[in-house]
Amino acid sequence: RQPAKTLWYDRPRYVYLEFCVEDSTDVKVVIEDHRLVFSCKNADGVEFYNEIDLYARVNSKDSREKRSDRSITCFMRKWKEKVAWPRITKENIKPAWLSVDFDNWRDWEGDEEVERAMVEQYAEV
Repeated sequence: RQPAKTLWYDRPRYVYLEFCVEDSTDVKVVIEDHRLVFSCKNADGVEFYNEIDLYARVNSKDSREKRSDRSITCFMRKWKEKVAWPRITKENIKPAWLSVDFDNWRDWEGDEEVERAMVEQYAEV
């Protein structure tokens, strides 16, 4: 069992995590108010497991995940919206498997409409 490579980024209402596992099976995502647990297998039968104690509280009932062929994306609704998260983990440590998703990281100004459209797009899948 090993951790999946994980990318994360912060938005005004949601925090996004992307677990980079291609052709995943047996995907399990448990989103709690202060913690996220992820597990799955890839096509070769390798087991992946990540457990993250979150930096701040999320609304677990208004959080979701979406599986694609290349990854599993979780979007977690922040309990306190419009408060920037300097990191995803509670402790100020950076595991080797965790990175900031600079492709999706951007300044928040005027970003709420874009974020709402992204969440609606995910909800349709």
